Amino acid sequence: MPIVLWVALGGAVGASGRYLFGVWATRLIGHGFPYGTLCVNVLGCFLMGVIVEAAALKLSLGQDMRAFLTTGVLGGFTTFSAFALDFAVLTERKANVLAWGYLGASVVLSIVALFAGLWLMRAVLQ
Repeated sequence: MPIVLWVALGGAVGASGRYLFGVWATRLIGHGFPYGTLCVNVLGCFLMGVIVEAAALKLSLGQDMRAFLTTGVLGGFTTFSAFALDFAVLTERKANVLAWGYLGASVVLSIVALFAGLWLMRAVLQ
């Protein structure tokens, strides 16, 4: 099967897991704070670290399985895990200025872009 289909299948699994986890967390804890999103992001980052390091040190994961688990399942579960991995890779390569610039730019530009999208739709649709 082509690798892109493995990624798509993993994405479906991860996105479904994110949805179900969010529903469960909201029922358990309530709506006052995005606990589901926070937990999914933290869990996804932990699992990304586990999978990437296990594959590097011990596990023999083929390219298809690695793409299925990291880009697919964890990418569908939380894109924050991919962001965290990119930051960690830059840091481990001793590109600290670049890593922190990436972190800052990602957070600030993403939030600015979200507000820009809100503003645009309010301007167009109201």
